[in-house]
Amino acid sequence: MKMRIEKDSMGELEVPKKALYGAQTQRAINNFPISDEPLPEAFIRSLILIKAAAARANESLECLTPEMSKAIQSACDELLDSDNLMQHFPVDVFQTGSGTSSNMNANEVIATLASTHHGSAVNPNDHVNYGQSSNDVIPSAIHVSATLELTGHLLPALTHLKETILEKGTALAEYTKTGRTHLMDAMPVRLDQTFHAWAAQLQDNIDNLTYLEAKTTKLAQGGTAVGTGINAHPEFAELFAKELSYLTNVTFSKGDNFFALIGSQDTAVALSGQLKAVAVTYMKIANDLRWMNSGPLAGLGEISLQALQPGSSIMPGKVNPVIPEATAMVAAQVIGNDAAITIGGQSGNFELNVMLPMIAKNLLNSIKLLANSGQLLADNAIATLTVNEDKLNEALHRNPILVTALNPIIGYGKAAEIAKKAYKEGRPVVDVAEEETELSRDELLSLLDPAKLTHGGL
Repeated sequence: MKMRIEKDSMGELEVPKKALYGAQTQRAINNFPISDEPLPEAFIRSLILIKAAAARANESLECLTPEMSKAIQSACDELLDSDNLMQHFPVDVFQTGSGTSSNMNANEVIATLASTHHGSAVNPNDHVNYGQSSNDVIPSAIHVSATLELTGHLLPALTHLKETILEKGTALAEYTKTGRTHLMDAMPVRLDQTFHAWAAQLQDNIDNLTYLEAKTTKLAQGGTAVGTGINAHPEFAELFAKELSYLTNVTFSKGDNFFALIGSQDTAVALSGQLKAVAVTYMKIANDLRWMNSGPLAGLGEISLQALQPGSSIMPGKVNPVIPEATAMVAAQVIGNDAAITIGGQSGNFELNVMLPMIAKNLLNSIKLLANSGQLLADNAIATLTVNEDKLNEALHRNPILVTALNPIIGYGKAAEIAKKAYKEGRPVVDVAEEETELSRDELLSLLDPAKLTHGGL
């Protein structure tokens, strides 16, 4: 590989000749051969948007010449339009906790391209990073990228999943099944009640994420090194937020307290906690689907999920619930990500949190996984499942727990005797109740009608 010599405040070192980045990026590449995993593209794109918005704001404040600002903006546009963006951003996630290496990576790449547009040297620190610090840029990039991924991907995916579940549930309202508590037979429920409960869980998650989204639009940008705003124009923060809002079509605003936004990551921790709640909801839905689909002979077999691929390399004809299983693994990963983010949030030492890149990576990973798996769960599991009505009815009318409906008439003790006898003899509860009570068969059939019982009441 052909190399060139670059220089920074620590001296000279070799950099690949064709690389757009410079010495500080190369030092980070050399220093952190840890995971071979860069920060997510969504984060890098937000970082570039921040640089473009800063250039626009600094031009308006006469801190950069119009020509310099336009050159930086053009460089940012060129990167955002690139099909190979990430080749220019190789810095490992596990780097300096402030994310300084990634900030300088962006500054250097943008400066190289901007120099071409400007016709003379554009400096990564003095021009691209003007009025900024890694310490406010990286926390801002976390908030910006999380906001854009929430609005652009996760919230639409959750809404699609919720609406698919509601639609499917409504279509299945005629089906009644044995309810289960403790995985044991319980009073009957309709399939629309089961599905609409899942949809209600998802709506709660959507509401909570929407609330937190309002928090992620508050930015640390303008606080610079420690929150005081040193070396930034007094009007920079508000104007920057305005310019970023213009570039993204999302309303961002100056943070209420720069010290809090730079020294802590409480909003990211709260958002991660809510993403964990989404994961728990996903796990609930996925496991319910797996149980209902189990069998088809030795399990419950109440529904059949779409057959997507062979389920075994040795057992011919076996088909597994692959989408719910993938969703459950996503849920486990998101819960793990949250644990890491929680520990990261505790690392706000005095005026700076020093686990920012890891927090960014895990937060965006959780959002991406939940968005993608939610879409698949909706389209390839919920929308396409079918009901095995014979299997539902096989257990439904033999369920001794139906006797619960007789409690107000014959009392709990007598009802328990009937249930135990029905269990022991393997007979429908209506037959045993007819023998053990003075109620007529017609009365019993009405009182023990499973579909009627799903409406509750006395």
